[in-house]
Amino acid sequence: MRQAVANNRSWRSVARALGLKATSAGVIRTVKRHAARLELESTHFTGQRRWSDQQLRDAVAAASCWADVLAALAIVDNGEDRTRVKGHAVRLGLDCTHLKSPPAQADPDQVFDEPVRPEMLRYSAAALAMAWFTLRGCAVALPIEPQEYDLLVTTSRGIQRVQVKSCASRNARGYWHVGIGRRPYVLDKSASKMPYDPESIDLFFIVLGDGSIYVIPSGVLAGRVGISAESYAPYRVGDASSLLRSGASAGADAPRPGSAYVREFLGLRRFEPQGFAFDVYARSDAV
Repeated sequence: MRQAVANNRSWRSVARALGLKATSAGVIRTVKRHAARLELESTHFTGQRRWSDQQLRDAVAAASCWADVLAALAIVDNGEDRTRVKGHAVRLGLDCTHLKSPPAQADPDQVFDEPVRPEMLRYSAAALAMAWFTLRGCAVALPIEPQEYDLLVTTSRGIQRVQVKSCASRNARGYWHVGIGRRPYVLDKSASKMPYDPESIDLFFIVLGDGSIYVIPSGVLAGRVGISAESYAPYRVGDASSLLRSGASAGADAPRPGSAYVREFLGLRRFEPQGFAFDVYARSDAV
């Protein structure tokens, strides 16, 4: 028992090490009771977390705001994870009164210039989709209960059910491989993904890490759980690359960096992309 508690990081892992049924709540309670009787230390337990209680104590003590705490724990600072960390700190009885939001910059001329974090694209993709459709005069609504679609968009063709997908980076072969499948509604998170029913989705809105935007009818992608975006160039409808670039905005007369299409076009012809200030769109909008 002592060895199992010392070598594992969750009560379920301890139960498995003892040859017990780790999915039984009664077994877990029994294991905890015997550990308490033996006065075994379990503060190193993290469960599914990547950080321990002691790491959280140290991070809270050294930080001046919650952003510092999450950075010290190497956690993506989004609403869900921040709330989880705050709740765990409360359960541990930690003093968090000194954790305040960073003060506003005193210099009004200073430009906000936080670096882009590609891993946050999945959280912002739906907002990009809403803005894209709204700018085109389409009313956008969110479902009040979880549905297979992410947005309801009123278009000239009626109400379209839109599923939003994103891909932050290219794969090892240099392609934008976008997962467009879904997991079945089961408790096992390791279950293989399955395609969306084409009768439940009308459009896929896809945004890539280079800013490329695709709007693809579900009938075109029916039965698929993953695609290479390069194969669907006719459905590329826009570019949000300026939102995905770090740094202050350049002057109006500065050349705009070329998209992946430009870089590929020029690279194949042995040109240097930095010497050009134009872009190529999938449709006949502009060259």
